[in-house]
Amino acid sequence: MRPILNVADLEDQLSQPTAGVLETLGSIPGDVMVLGAGGKMGPTLARMVRRAMDQLGQRDRKVFAASRFSSPAVAAELRSQGVETITCDLMDRDAVAKLPDAPNVICMAGQKFGTSQAPELTWVMNTLVPAVIAERYAASRMVVFSTGCVYPLVSVDGPGSQEDDALTPPGEYANACVGRERVFSYFAKRNGTSALLFRLSYAIDLRYGVLLDVAEKVAKGEAVDVSMGAANVIWQGDANARGIQCLQHTSTPPLALNVTGLEPVRIRYLAQRFGELLGRPPVITGSEGSVAWLFDARKSYELFGPPSVTLDEMIVATAQWVQQGGQTLGKPTHFEVRDGTF
Repeated sequence: MRPILNVADLEDQLSQPTAGVLETLGSIPGDVMVLGAGGKMGPTLARMVRRAMDQLGQRDRKVFAASRFSSPAVAAELRSQGVETITCDLMDRDAVAKLPDAPNVICMAGQKFGTSQAPELTWVMNTLVPAVIAERYAASRMVVFSTGCVYPLVSVDGPGSQEDDALTPPGEYANACVGRERVFSYFAKRNGTSALLFRLSYAIDLRYGVLLDVAEKVAKGEAVDVSMGAANVIWQGDANARGIQCLQHTSTPPLALNVTGLEPVRIRYLAQRFGELLGRPPVITGSEGSVAWLFDARKSYELFGPPSVTLDEMIVATAQWVQQGGQTLGKPTHFEVRDGTF
């Protein structure tokens, strides 16, 4: 990992195509549509696709990014990088019907935060929108972003949840995500759509993520709750690359794939490590529970190999980002929540 001094450096690294991405996009033809592209990950993923196509000399292929784009600046930045942006409310069936055809679709649409205040909107975004998208792009290969929260909490001493485990999670948000997977799976089977359910937890961008949550608390002298004793993390650039590469691994019925770091990291260790790096003794609260949201990502490692950025590189980069007052999104992951209420 190169030094990251500002947002431009960060987004450049998060969107740098890997050899695997180049191989994938060199092997599958056609344009790519990224749905829900205005969120935390969408812009750098869409940019990675565009950069890879350019490096392959495939400038005639298009990358579409569809979203409500609540931030016009995000859309403008994507356009400056060669991505064609489309302002679209994915809850509007007529608007979705007018989106361009694309043989390759990456669906990142969904809602997590605010579930406890507006559960009906979470269910609409996570189950109705998938039905609209699945019907519109029935003939495309599709990677559907999901979450590891579709599983129940499991023993911290075990390997973590595996892809064929029962989906019986706590909380309304997580169950809405199970609903999203079920809806996509239903339409994939009915229409013969080739798809993959991309169960991601937790992506690390220096502007948000589990590491930033812990580092900011240590830097401010706030208590770090260790009751959710451990978590899996992966660099967002690696998560982007895996999402794109999954276009080569879709199937009917859809394959499910856990995407995260192979070894969980203890939250207490993170607090202590950030204390060393930031020169602030951490304040610890709570005690580690016997279960946590943990995920067995061995299948994704078999497909793609290890991530390019190590856990310690992420920790050091996060500490440096906090020390230099780097921009953050103000969107905590709430990784410590154990009842699924977000």
